[in-house]
Amino acid sequence: MRYIERAIEQKIKRYIQPNKVTMLIGARRVGKTELIKHILPDLDEKPLVLHGEDAKTLDALKERSTSNYIRILGNTKLLIIDEAQAIPDIGAKLKLMVDTIEDIKIIVTGSSVFDLDKLGEPLVGRKITFHLYPLSQLEFVKNENYTETLNKLEERLVLGSYPELGQVDQWNEKILYLEELLNSYLLRDILAYEGIRRREVIISLLRKLAFRSGSEISLEGLGNDLQISKNTVDKYLDLLSKVFIIHKVTGFSRNLDNEITKKNKWYFYDNGIRNALISNFNRLDVRNDQGILWENYLISERLKYQSYAGLPVNNYFWRTHSKQEIDWIEEREGKLYGYEFKWENKKNSINAPVSWVKAYPEAEFEVINPNNYLDFIT
Repeated sequence: MRYIERAIEQKIKRYIQPNKVTMLIGARRVGKTELIKHILPDLDEKPLVLHGEDAKTLDALKERSTSNYIRILGNTKLLIIDEAQAIPDIGAKLKLMVDTIEDIKIIVTGSSVFDLDKLGEPLVGRKITFHLYPLSQLEFVKNENYTETLNKLEERLVLGSYPELGQVDQWNEKILYLEELLNSYLLRDILAYEGIRRREVIISLLRKLAFRSGSEISLEGLGNDLQISKNTVDKYLDLLSKVFIIHKVTGFSRNLDNEITKKNKWYFYDNGIRNALISNFNRLDVRNDQGILWENYLISERLKYQSYAGLPVNNYFWRTHSKQEIDWIEEREGKLYGYEFKWENKKNSINAPVSWVKAYPEAEFEVINPNNYLDFIT
């Protein structure tokens, strides 16, 4: 398998320091373990590698004492824990290690923030967190020319960008991989969390989100459709976001009466997972959801770009009660930037909505289409 260098590799290497925890989070199979394997030779240290889902690891780390951890580490000063979220009280255990074991460097990965959330308080000032996504165009661009990128666009809109897809040549084989990925890996954490066993409800919820990607979502409406409470819908959406399947975008407003902010939009981190949920891997010329795929793709790629570039930004959509709207709003460096995503309209002649221009005359506005999208995501 040809390895594609990840955008945050150099940054991660700079932040692996004595008595600090470097945390790498992201969905299962996005390449966290491969990234760490790739940078290990540059660290010039022999690591102790543990896996959080291994019973022997759980037993070894169970006794929370410095003497126990020194005994486990031996002479090594580099500890790597894969899938650390599976280890009870992992935050407190890591805090003890970095506070009491001189020169220890720790790298942990996690595919769920259920338990990694608990790292926040124990490890304040002792950790740095990096988010790894499916492969981004920012990473592909170093390995392909412009023509190759354009030729790959349809595949990435339909099948997504999970790293292991690069090992599979045939379209049908890629479909099988995505179906296996969804059923065997991505849903594992949420279905095990707090005894959740309602797999059919989770799948139904995700399917509804897939069909409504880019539309405002009513929690009450989803609850009625699924015959569950509004609060349960809210809980499931939160859990699905914590295993990095979906993410929320809120409405933008500066308290203008005409602006809508109560409902949110939900998008998928990867188009391939979205299409696996609705069992539609048809080519673009026979689909009726090209606009949805385009919008979801651009937003996921823009999030990757923002994250890897360390861009401080707030993201929103904008819509009024009179149905004027803008797909994507960025608030950064004290300015507003509006972006409209158009798959079929390949001209930049569309103007910003009148209400937007009137309310925010200093804001910038741009249409993102297949002619100029690479500038937006790379």
